[in-house]
Amino acid sequence: MPKKAKPAGAGKEEGPAPCKQLKMEAAGGPWTLNFSSPSGLFESLIAPIKTETFFKEFWEQKPLLIQREDPALATYYQSLFKLSDLRSLCSRGMDYGRDVNVCRCVNGKKKVLNKDGKVHFLQLRKDFDQKRATIQFHQPQRFKDELWRIQEKLECYFGSLVGSNVYITPAGSQGLPPHYDDVEVFILQLEGEKHWRLYPPTRPLAREYSVEAEDRIGRPAHEFTLKPGGLLYFPRGTIHQADTPPGLAHSTHVTISTYQNNSWGDFLLDTISGLVFDTAKEDMEFRAGIPRQLLLVETTAAATRRLCGFLRKLANRLEGTNALLSADMKKDFVMNRLPPYYVGDGAELSTPGGQLPRLDSVVRLQFKDHVVLTVGPDQSRSDETQEKMVYVYHSLKNRREIHMMGNEETECHGLRFPLSHVDALKQIWNSSAISVKDLKLPTDEEKESLVLSLWTECLIQVV
Repeated sequence: MPKKAKPAGAGKEEGPAPCKQLKMEAAGGPWTLNFSSPSGLFESLIAPIKTETFFKEFWEQKPLLIQREDPALATYYQSLFKLSDLRSLCSRGMDYGRDVNVCRCVNGKKKVLNKDGKVHFLQLRKDFDQKRATIQFHQPQRFKDELWRIQEKLECYFGSLVGSNVYITPAGSQGLPPHYDDVEVFILQLEGEKHWRLYPPTRPLAREYSVEAEDRIGRPAHEFTLKPGGLLYFPRGTIHQADTPPGLAHSTHVTISTYQNNSWGDFLLDTISGLVFDTAKEDMEFRAGIPRQLLLVETTAAATRRLCGFLRKLANRLEGTNALLSADMKKDFVMNRLPPYYVGDGAELSTPGGQLPRLDSVVRLQFKDHVVLTVGPDQSRSDETQEKMVYVYHSLKNRREIHMMGNEETECHGLRFPLSHVDALKQIWNSSAISVKDLKLPTDEEKESLVLSLWTECLIQVV
């Protein structure tokens, strides 16, 4: 089926000049998602827009609207989540606030209509029909397998957490006031139609969520109706609001979001403390005391110059190194992301299979997209020693049912090895397959012990 892809706002326009419309023919027959790889999944999700074009022209820059006229696609999208799914989900024990919000936009403000305690479907449907309230279902990938499958691949692709919310809005109603988010947003229209208005950001690439008053945002830059099978993308900070047109069936869409707190600034904050600590161990200047009373007075020009000199030293130390930077962001991502998608009981993620690795074995890494290497202090020893260890964190044992729920306690899964093992681990990570005896470790016992530990965690297999 032919598909049309265009920058958001190629329909009805108010304010700025219309965006140029792109028309492309889809290749390869009927549309389908490609789950063969993370990149394949993303390419098929934004088809017919090419990935290179997307990141060059749209990512973090401007909205993208893809309208698709494909009945098979619309049917598939509807299978991801629909209004009728709420009955069975409520029977599983959903809570107001945690799992479900009921709200409506009244005079430009969000009115929350939540009850206390458990969500009962009949009450939920009553609020939906009589109060024209929007139902917001949090993180449906915890219960809907196909969303788990999609979001797990997207987490591999972006290297960042990917959450989702479903919004079900009755005809002639709006759930949320104009606002912007701190995440990159991909919206899939599942049921009915949704009328969207997008406005230029007041804070591009925002780091926070914020409601914006109608009298401040002016006229929309883009206005259009998203139809079943359609996809809308917009960058964090994009001001938006949406309603279900009167006289039509209710609207259901899923918002898939990523890249929260995933900026260069976040990465710099994450890595700089470890870099300063390591440098201070070797450079006496970093251990020298600050001037007397510096904390009691305004920072002097001399102190600022001294800080700039320290920063230059840190930059010189960092430049050209291939060391694994100690990064809590890596650990946080792996601890909180989805486990690999599987059908069945997932035994392959928890029970080692295949041949036991030996010195003469050839091994290869499996579930590479779900494993990270990082270096950090040995948590088992006192602060005085601060010896470095190399850590292997993985998400194979993560609990899908608490994904992106924030206040749930997560557990870190993985292994730790002496820093002397880092080169051998890099060999395994960077090779399609490698002989155990070729690992860069001084003894055969260490080589066998390393691969056996990884095999026990289901991270490698003998080939």
